Amino acid sequence: MLALAAAQGVALAQPPTDWERQQAERNWREAEVVLPAFPQKVNLMPFFVSAASSYEFYIDGASLAVGEDGVVRYVLVARSSLGAESVSFEGIRCSTSEYRIYATGKSGGGWLRSSSPWRRIAPRQVQRWHNALRDEFLCPFGRPIRSAAEGVDALRRGGHPSRSRSGN
Repeated sequence: MLALAAAQGVALAQPPTDWERQQAERNWREAEVVLPAFPQKVNLMPFFVSAASSYEFYIDGASLAVGEDGVVRYVLVARSSLGAESVSFEGIRCSTSEYRIYATGKSGGGWLRSSSPWRRIAPRQVQRWHNALRDEFLCPFGRPIRSAAEGVDALRRGGHPSRSRSGN
C-alpha cells in the first residue's frame, strides 16, 4: 500500500515531528478575545463530570467557538445542589492541555474580566470539569474540535463520537 502510494506520488500524512511541534508552540499567538453575551438558560447544555460531584455542569452552546489560534472557548455554568451558580468564560488549548479563565459572571449578569494565566489541566485534579471537557467533548485525539457545531453535537450526544470508536 505504501509503495503504491509512493509510486503514484501521493503524499502520506505524517504526524508532526518534535521539532515541528516546538516551532508551532514558539510561533503560537493567542487571538484577541471578545466576551460573549451572558448565557441564557435556553442555551445551556448539560455535561457529565463525575458521580462524586454535587454540582451540575453546563456549557452555553451559543458561546462555544473554535478560534484560529486553536483555542476552544465557551461559557461554563456550574450549579450547586442548592441552586447557586458560578459562571465563567473559559478556553481550552487542546495541544498543550491547558485552560484559561477570561471572565467570571457578575451576580446580576454581565462579565468581570480576568487576567488568569494558562493553567495545566492536571490528570487527577479535584475540579474535573476541565478534564471532562477536554477528554470527552472538545479535544478528540488531543486536537481541538473543528467547529462549534461539532462541539454542540458532542454535548448533545453525551460525548464526542470519536470516543466510542477509540474504545475510550
